[in-house]
Amino acid sequence: MIAVAAAHHRFLWIHPFLDGNGRVARLMSHALLLDIGIGSALWSVSRGLARNSGEYKRLLMAADQPRRNDLDGRGALSQGALIDFCKFFLENCLDQIRYMRELLDPSELQRRMELYVRDEESAERLPKRSFTVLREVLLAGELERGRVPALIDTSERTARRVISALLEKRLLVSSSHKSPLRLGFPIDVVERWFPKLYPVT
Repeated sequence: MIAVAAAHHRFLWIHPFLDGNGRVARLMSHALLLDIGIGSALWSVSRGLARNSGEYKRLLMAADQPRRNDLDGRGALSQGALIDFCKFFLENCLDQIRYMRELLDPSELQRRMELYVRDEESAERLPKRSFTVLREVLLAGELERGRVPALIDTSERTARRVISALLEKRLLVSSSHKSPLRLGFPIDVVERWFPKLYPVT
């Protein structure tokens, strides 16, 4: 974790490209964290850095400074300033973990999903009983297709229509037409299901 934070600064200090170094550094850090088993397609430290961009830039610039004295590390740059940046980076990781824990709290996520599905059902963009299927997948992790008719108390034909509509909207995903159903996260529902996931910059 500390190496990821330090590498983030050192990459930006090297500044290998004419443009886009910040984006590449954030992508690199996200990939390195994924490689050690931290983060996901939804979670990224980049969100925390974007929310604290002023302090992020200030600490990056401070870590660019030369060594202050003989007690400030053994390289050309300030070790103390790099430590300050690493602490900031790791604190942002923790902050984003806390944020995602709140955002993914099952009862709150279920409530936001229900509001969205009720709106879609009212507008006839989703068939009735869609939320019952989504709630079961959310709570169980996956759902066998054969269980859907009993779950929503309908015929197999109606159950297939509900499943088809949810798959078409990517609210459900499945690796094959016989595989269990899992929850999908299409981009057009992100703001409703995960409000403020992406900060306005």
